[in-house]
Amino acid sequence: MRSHRSGESDADLRTRREHGYETARPDVQALVPRTAQHILELGCSTGALGSALKARNGAFVLGVEIDPEYAREAEERLDRVVVADAETFLGEGKPEDAPFDCLVGADVFEHLTDPWKALDRAANLLEPGATVVISLPNVLHWPGLWRIIIGGRWPRDDAGVFDRTHLRWFTMRDAVDLLEGAGLRLQTVVPNYPGRAWRLTLMQLLGHTPLRRFLPVQWIIVGVKP
Repeated sequence: MRSHRSGESDADLRTRREHGYETARPDVQALVPRTAQHILELGCSTGALGSALKARNGAFVLGVEIDPEYAREAEERLDRVVVADAETFLGEGKPEDAPFDCLVGADVFEHLTDPWKALDRAANLLEPGATVVISLPNVLHWPGLWRIIIGGRWPRDDAGVFDRTHLRWFTMRDAVDLLEGAGLRLQTVVPNYPGRAWRLTLMQLLGHTPLRRFLPVQWIIVGVKP
């Protein structure tokens, strides 16, 4: 889902959003079990994350991607790619590749009209014991809140927490509710802190204080299907 500035080309927009949408996400990779062999990735973008999981695990990866340009690149990297909105894909019934032993949704559910129904449907495509790894932007991340307080406007950015294409927003509690509402058992919540090493250390220290909910730029939640 793309949103252009006036007079901007697709190439310009893609360059500005590359860091947010086309990386291999080592933070998400680290939470995917090395035993996962049949992975469904919603919002696979260019396939960088799924490709890394294929190489590491020797896994089959089915990617779902709404952007045709991204999907064409993902097709060169993944086993199969469906060009579709995640909600449309999940509403069409069980694909022939199901069931899966892992679901990955890195920064996709905030773009959906009904992420709660979408995750519930996705959970139905998983086998018992399957792992779910989802990353969601933290709407309470303090720089964004500060911009709202000072500027009096809701930010509309090209990428990040206040990406202009987001339809839903999540706190840590909201993220946990999303997971558990789909009948999944919460395993862990991992904060994703921005910045360099010294700043990361500071954030980790402050993460043990009441300021914890304002510090991460994202929450990565991991669950298991009972």
